[in-house]
Amino acid sequence: MAKATRKTTIKAPGKKPVSFKPGGLHTSLGVPKGQKIPKAKLAAAKAGQYGPKAKKQATLATGMLAAGRKTAGRNRSRSTKGK
Repeated sequence: MAKATRKTTIKAPGKKPVSFKPGGLHTSLGVPKGQKIPKAKLAAAKAGQYGPKAKKQATLATGMLAAGRKTAGRNRSRSTKGK
């Protein structure tokens, strides 16, 4: 029996939902899960050297997902300053 793959969907008001498999970029680039993706490999993926699917995954990871992580980190640091 095949293992069920989970997808994560991000929904925002007024925008089309975006679905992706967590860890998909690691799989496409051949980097073991849990290890950081080297900047050179990420840049090569964004340039399309690993194929169109990896290019889309890298664009998503460095664009929308990275912006969310930065915003969350900024909000987290602000909430602990007042305590």
